[in-house]
Amino acid sequence: MREHSERLYGLDHLRAAAIVLVLMYHYRAFQHPGWIDSIGRFGWTGVDLFFVLSGFLISGQLFKEIENNGRFSIKTFYIKRFFRIFPAYFFTVFLYFTFPFFREREALSSLWKFVTFTQNYGLDVIHRGTFSHAWSLCIEEQFYLILPLLLLILSPMRLFKFLPFFIIMLLSFSVILRWLTWNEFIETADNSSADFWKLWYMKIYYPTHTRLDGLGIGVLTGYLMQYSESFKKVVHNNGNRLFFLGILLLGISFWFCNDQASKNASIFGFTLVAVSFGFIVMSAVSASSFLSGSKSYITSQLAALSYTIYLSHKGIIHMVQNGIDYLNFESSDNISLLVCLLACIIGGIFYRFLIERPLSRIKTKILKK
Repeated sequence: MREHSERLYGLDHLRAAAIVLVLMYHYRAFQHPGWIDSIGRFGWTGVDLFFVLSGFLISGQLFKEIENNGRFSIKTFYIKRFFRIFPAYFFTVFLYFTFPFFREREALSSLWKFVTFTQNYGLDVIHRGTFSHAWSLCIEEQFYLILPLLLLILSPMRLFKFLPFFIIMLLSFSVILRWLTWNEFIETADNSSADFWKLWYMKIYYPTHTRLDGLGIGVLTGYLMQYSESFKKVVHNNGNRLFFLGILLLGISFWFCNDQASKNASIFGFTLVAVSFGFIVMSAVSASSFLSGSKSYITSQLAALSYTIYLSHKGIIHMVQNGIDYLNFESSDNISLLVCLLACIIGGIFYRFLIERPLSRIKTKILKK
């Protein structure tokens, strides 16, 4: 077995894959080549992969600090999260509310929902679908708020060792809530109507309490990698096997979720997808996996830009396609697709140099003080 690198290249590959999945999924809402419909229809799972990665990475950092120091600095954690999330996010909110030409659709949710990271509750994607993709960031921000507070309570207590059981109960709770919600609100709706999709997104897809699977699997994996030597040994010795098992399960998940808004898929599909990505994440951090041992400049750069691309891609694609239409060029072909994707990457680089790097220097100075 080769020596394990401190740099987790495998996770860069997964972040890059996640943002590509999301781009393919959302690109279907614009003028697009026909093949995007078949390739991009499962792109919604890119968000679930981001959830698993966030749960794993954020919890792993906290668990490592607890293991090394017996506690963690909640002040440092929130400062880091603030500078990572807030500047780029609120700049995008500013663009959406100040420049109507940036909006990919007509109507936005209320500003206070974006400011408080509660847009994912009561989100009417049919009538207020502009910047709707911020729903997942709302869930992550709520997660960043609650997880350290929970660990702050549990870490000095003997209850901390029961955290995996608590997570499993939480995942079961999310599945049960989806089942109850389906029976209460969705089952009697006409699945060919706009009202059905409005309800399904509002009650099943967007709320935090129904989408705990990915974050929970990520936290569970992070806990076991930190505190279970036998689990860690299995992961490091079976990296490629875990990858192929994850891909097999993901294929089964896609088959199971072929009709994304069916009852079975709505109740159990998110859990299956999260577990599949959990195995793939384990492979990505395994010392014996081809994922962790292969370095790629392209995926590392895409991974670094994935957050800002996620924030800005719909507005950028909308503006680029409007420009292509204005010039009387074809906006639904493969060339336009490449132009739009390149513009999204350039937008991410713009965020990096205008916002992220200057704010990162300020963050470093604050942390040193």
